[in-house]
Amino acid sequence: MQTWVLYAILSMIFAGLTSVLAKYGLQNISADFGLGIRTTVIFVIITTLNIVGARFKEFASLTTVQIVLLIASGITTTLSWIFYYRAMKDGLVSYVAAIDKASILITLLLSFFLLKEPVNAKIILGGALIFAGMIVLIWK
Repeated sequence: MQTWVLYAILSMIFAGLTSVLAKYGLQNISADFGLGIRTTVIFVIITTLNIVGARFKEFASLTTVQIVLLIASGITTTLSWIFYYRAMKDGLVSYVAAIDKASILITLLLSFFLLKEPVNAKIILGGALIFAGMIVLIWK
């Protein structure tokens, strides 16, 4: 198994745990406050990994475009998390998570058009099934 596949599987497992743990953790507090706690923990862990790995030396290799794109990614991540936590606070985790994971449809479209990644029948079918599953869940 390629390393990236293992990382993706671990990401899937931890993302699934994250939603359920957060839903329990949001009891009696606002979604934004809960997200603040989560984000602080993330900041401490990532900062520690970068300090231990002496990755601060990589600053010298950053281009302006990379900095702008990474900042934009940080902004979109923040907005995604804010709305995800607010939705999860009031909604059912199974529905919110399923709708959120349908973001893969946006990722697929952007990867085809902007990154010029290959399109094939398997990816189109998988995307269509994800879309259909989301529609089934949110249909009243």
